Amino acid sequence: MGRYTGPVCRLCRRAGEKLFLKGERCFTPKCAVEKRRKPPGDVHFRRPRVSDWGTQLREKQKARHTYGVLEAQFRKYFQRAQHSPGTTGEILLQLLERRLDNVVFRLDFAESRAQARQLVRHGHIKVGGRKVSIPSFQVKEDDTVEWRETTQSRDFFKSLSAASPRKSVPGWLALDPAKMAGRVLHMPLTDEMDIIVDTRMIVEFYSK
Repeated sequence: MGRYTGPVCRLCRRAGEKLFLKGERCFTPKCAVEKRRKPPGDVHFRRPRVSDWGTQLREKQKARHTYGVLEAQFRKYFQRAQHSPGTTGEILLQLLERRLDNVVFRLDFAESRAQARQLVRHGHIKVGGRKVSIPSFQVKEDDTVEWRETTQSRDFFKSLSAASPRKSVPGWLALDPAKMAGRVLHMPLTDEMDIIVDTRMIVEFYSK
């Protein structure tokens, strides 16, 4: 299955809550979830009660769409978490949080994870002083994440640095607004990840 290229607001409406896939728009009255609470599709008939499997699927899809990960990628993350010491659900979210495109988004270098993914792919980001163009790159403790020198002369970077910081940065990351550079202080903890997902249901979904 290829990457979803349709209206991302439909994904939020399907999940029944905001996944914050459109950056600042999600905080305005223009947000589709605020304007239309009902899920997409035909709403003229009474929808059946959601089964346990359907609830588990919804939680899995919520996490997958939030981080913009394909199904095959998400399954690999789960298998890796399953074979790692610790709680599978927590390790799974930690692996997703450590993706470079997510770190770029968390450092407020981009308005959404989709925009952060594009910045990484176009080679605007450096990790540890070296250009990295792989959105799924896993950052490590003490890694530095910064902009390439060639990018810093562009207008969009200048406007971004002038307004930084626009939002708070999670505790496992540190941002230097003057240099527009970030550093990984430690691996993300559960209370430092603001995504609300029932990881227990995801584990149950893949355990069947």
